[in-house]
Amino acid sequence: MSRAPLRAVIFDIGRVLVKVDVARATAGLSQGVSLGPEELWRVLQSDPRWNDWQEGRISPPDWHLHVVRRIGSPLSFNEFRDAWNRALDPEPLQSDDLFVTLARSKRLALLSNTDPLHIAHLEATQSFFRHFPARARIYSCSVAASKPSPVIFQAALRAVQTRAEEAVFIDDILEYVEAARSLGLAGIHYQSPAQLRSELRFLDPSLEL
Repeated sequence: MSRAPLRAVIFDIGRVLVKVDVARATAGLSQGVSLGPEELWRVLQSDPRWNDWQEGRISPPDWHLHVVRRIGSPLSFNEFRDAWNRALDPEPLQSDDLFVTLARSKRLALLSNTDPLHIAHLEATQSFFRHFPARARIYSCSVAASKPSPVIFQAALRAVQTRAEEAVFIDDILEYVEAARSLGLAGIHYQSPAQLRSELRFLDPSLEL
């Protein structure tokens, strides 16, 4: 069965639009503590409050206090924030013409599991955000839900005012792509800029990417 015409393109951010190097962040966060960078990251992701942090139920100052007390870190809030944001590479993964071309005929949205510190840093440093209206920037910490929950995908579809069958979701994590597909969206498991453009052209041959 053929799909409905493509009307909306929904992007993950990390490792799709922005390079992520967790080791750069944990190297800074682990200064002055007994945990190594890799062990520190495992501790953070398994922390009982990790989902609260990702889904906006804990503020940045409270997350800072929680983490430094847990790992015995001497970092101030500003030092912690700067180390946390070192995970995000300033060099974007996609060239600007991709968004310019897509925006001529598609509604664009962002859909990311992320936190307030990363959002503030990214929106202040990455130029591609200008192609995404504020209402179409769907962050887990803003909607109190994270991928693969249907709640966050539904929030993105409402933002672009599009039916699932008319949208595609792009993510580097296959589990999240499959979650989108289970809701009726097309899904692209991101591998490279060239592969992304090829799959978008397959969904809509009229795109000159």
